[in-house]
Amino acid sequence: MHPPHLATSTILDRIKASGSHGYSGTVDLAGNVKLPVASRFTDIGPLLGGRTTLRVWWRDRSEWRVDKLLIAGETDLFHEGTRTTQWEYEAAKATVSEDPAIRLPRSEDLIPPVLAARLLKDAGADEVRRLAPRRVAGVSAVGVEVRPRSSKSSIGRLDLWADPETGIVLRADLYAVGSTQPAFSTAFTSFTSKTPSSTVTRFAAPTSVPVRFESVLDIADAANQYAPVIPPKTVAGLRRTGSAAGAVGVYGTGLVQVLVVPLRGRDADTLREQLDKIPGVRQTPDGPTLMAGPLGVLVSGGHEQPWLIVGSVSRATLAAVARDLRSGARYRYR
Repeated sequence: MHPPHLATSTILDRIKASGSHGYSGTVDLAGNVKLPVASRFTDIGPLLGGRTTLRVWWRDRSEWRVDKLLIAGETDLFHEGTRTTQWEYEAAKATVSEDPAIRLPRSEDLIPPVLAARLLKDAGADEVRRLAPRRVAGVSAVGVEVRPRSSKSSIGRLDLWADPETGIVLRADLYAVGSTQPAFSTAFTSFTSKTPSSTVTRFAAPTSVPVRFESVLDIADAANQYAPVIPPKTVAGLRRTGSAAGAVGVYGTGLVQVLVVPLRGRDADTLREQLDKIPGVRQTPDGPTLMAGPLGVLVSGGHEQPWLIVGSVSRATLAAVARDLRSGARYRYR
């Protein structure tokens, strides 16, 4: 059965309005984006650079569950309200944390509807064109292609296919500038738009397992709270979005975004060592720079305050961000 004819603008509107819909299913991630891997940072590198299966139960933005299935075991995330519980099944370890204002990406950020919502923010009709329908997880899905208007973006295009009734994105293919093959794909392999029961999404720890509370989620959260610097209001012509009170800055929106995280010296050294192991890294006056598919990474510093700069921006934009951080960041005092 073919999907009904829908105008491109209608598809885009339905996708943007789909955040209130519940759904569940299985998602496959496949990518060749080679990023530094360091245990203190995030699991996003392995998720973008290989194949991973996720199980998803999504009631709404405030209540969901995402299981990451690996050969070595299973790690589940349960989210309710402002808290997320990470359950490591094999280790019988449960950790609860309050979701901070700023954090590094994790598994739920890569399921198709969540990734699309982030990248489509502020997307206009002039950036979107219709794609042919495609069968995804048993649904005859409608498709759109999104191309950024800004030359600062390292994303060539984003192809999306969505359930025509609910607008829930079922597949997303992300291309780097100049590439004819997707650098990263995320797609449902099984899907239902029925809202799952809260008995599935709420975590109940076994009686023999202690639940630990973690006050710092990751290195971005720690830096945002405690690093003694404040980044400038704009970098490389991109305005800072969200809270301007912390030490971590998020700039731009949609297909042109960059995150800047102040680093301690030993953390910067760890990342530089990791970058040195990845083919394609360039040693520049601003620091080692990597273009990994649609993502750019630069670790600036030397004898100055080091920064992790990462985002969907070009190599030239990364360098401009590093220069603006050197000249515009200021120290804060507690």
